[in-house]
Amino acid sequence: MQEINNSPSDDVLIKLQDIYKIYHMGDSEVHALDGISLDIRRGEFVAIVGQSGSGKSTCMNIIGCLDVPTSGTYHLNGVDVSTMKDDEQAEIRNKMLGFIFQQYNLIPKLNLCENVELPLLYAGLSPAERQQRAMASLARVGLEDKAQNLPSQLSGGQQQRVSIARALAGNPPVILADEPTGALDSHTGREVLSFLQKLHKDGNTIVLITHDNSIARQAQRIVRLADGKIIYDGAADRPEAVVQPDEFSAMPITPAEEVQAG
Repeated sequence: MQEINNSPSDDVLIKLQDIYKIYHMGDSEVHALDGISLDIRRGEFVAIVGQSGSGKSTCMNIIGCLDVPTSGTYHLNGVDVSTMKDDEQAEIRNKMLGFIFQQYNLIPKLNLCENVELPLLYAGLSPAERQQRAMASLARVGLEDKAQNLPSQLSGGQQQRVSIARALAGNPPVILADEPTGALDSHTGREVLSFLQKLHKDGNTIVLITHDNSIARQAQRIVRLADGKIIYDGAADRPEAVVQPDEFSAMPITPAEEVQAG
């Protein structure tokens, strides 16, 4: 496995180049991703948006090292991960990526501290260091006083904050949030989005997967997919960043390099 490059001078953290993901269904081919190219720079907050079947979940799986493309290359922090074997992907996933899921994915029988420790356990850290990092991560989301509680003793918003703490525990370069507000009421969802914005201001790179335009607009930049292709890549505050499904075919692509930082 290639050595991970942690040099801060390498501004492009995620680089997808001409990525195809093709599934064979009987005699037909389904192009879940149809030749997309995408750069995400260190410290960006990017929302990948699209309706069901647009390819956004497939894109998330490839960025998250949960799947490999049929063709094309994916470099994560300078390392080509597009052809890695499962065990190699698991290693780089643990070091480079923190995941926040819609359904929290907490283990019911473990307390909050133990849930947050899990990725650190896989990283081979000592019990004392795991606990120290887990408690510090819970403190960041305001739940250190509930470290011994079980997930069932928390509200949905609190459980999602635990999943954020778990994602942060290993200090990964990328936080990948898959529909993080999908199981929450609107008020709690806004709180979670506010926390993601705070993480971004603290210097974290955030990749948010969503189908919801109002959520996507909270990001710095929007990448919109339709039929496996990028149809918009630009600043989130532009009027053309939010389009209706019947406008997809008419939507021009806006180059990512036009996006202004900050």
